[in-house]
Amino acid sequence: MNQAATRAFLKLLPSPLPPSLRTTPASLCQVLSRYPNDGVGQKVHQIRWTGKGIENCYWQVTKTRLKHEGTHGKAWGKLVWRGKFVSKQEERIPGPLKYKWTTGTS
Repeated sequence: MNQAATRAFLKLLPSPLPPSLRTTPASLCQVLSRYPNDGVGQKVHQIRWTGKGIENCYWQVTKTRLKHEGTHGKAWGKLVWRGKFVSKQEERIPGPLKYKWTTGTS
């Protein structure tokens, strides 16, 4: 897509963008609301883990309960820490609103 078309398209979008259309790190609920099934099946991690040099760590999301267009809610999953599953069964993911999250592994 050329620049003129991109600018024209961006003018059609509301400002500010709703949480479901943003691509920046955000609360866990906002990040998960961007995906089908409210993010079930996604790998997510706190961006502060990367800053601390913690690698190959993430939560595999197994269940979500999002409210208010993804601004609040709860999520459950299994923790993978340094490449190994720590969680034997799904558990509630802590800090969904407290920290910034993004998809993928740290």
